[in-house]
Amino acid sequence: MHPRSLNLCTLLFLLAGLVVAHSASAQLLSEAERQQLQTLIVSPERGEELQARNQYRNPLATLDFFEVTPELTVVEIWPGGQGGWYRSILEPYIEGRGNYIPVRESPEFPESVPQVAANSADRVLVFRAHGFMIYEHPAQDYFDALYGILKPGGIFGIVDHRGNEAVPQDPEGESGYVNQSHVIMLAENAGFELVEQAEINANAADSKDHPEGVYSLPPTLRGSFINRRLRGRMQEIGESDRMTLKFTKKL
Repeated sequence: MHPRSLNLCTLLFLLAGLVVAHSASAQLLSEAERQQLQTLIVSPERGEELQARNQYRNPLATLDFFEVTPELTVVEIWPGGQGGWYRSILEPYIEGRGNYIPVRESPEFPESVPQVAANSADRVLVFRAHGFMIYEHPAQDYFDALYGILKPGGIFGIVDHRGNEAVPQDPEGESGYVNQSHVIMLAENAGFELVEQAEINANAADSKDHPEGVYSLPPTLRGSFINRRLRGRMQEIGESDRMTLKFTKKL
């Protein structure tokens, strides 16, 4: 190949990479929606404890990436009680315009999701619910159930503790970490199509090799209450390295 042709190909490849990188960081919500979310994120009503974790959980960028607008039907899986971390943002954001539906652990789930009709959810969101790996049902059953309630064309967004791909996936998920390839496999087996992955919630300082797995890190800090040196190291690392994946259900 002629050197000038090679240089042109290289330039086109680099430009394509820049376009992909830009699209991954592009703002998808309107400025009004972003402002509404930001106001809720820093609201004193959320309390200092929840707000202190904004730096690790990046809620504005994450909800923007998942294209969460307030008129949608948004289902959150295992959100916690009224003080659930993302629930404290999503519920008031959607109230009066769309429909926020929390799905908690129940005898019916995942065989059925009685509070959500099939093909009715615009967004299904999962934040750090590694229970997919450790609850009594096979992990695939949960992903299949989520696929059933999502509308065709809807978005399934998941943020979870990202495991070390060099370490085989523990089917019991005792460390709390889940390999990204494993999550993608489960989602694609259910019928989802991976649209995009982002590094919004990445943490390169997390070695993923801790005495108590992900629970060694904040906010749990398991195993370091009497070991100040270890506790200090865990706090310096911060919260876990996390994957942020966006899937869709084909029309």
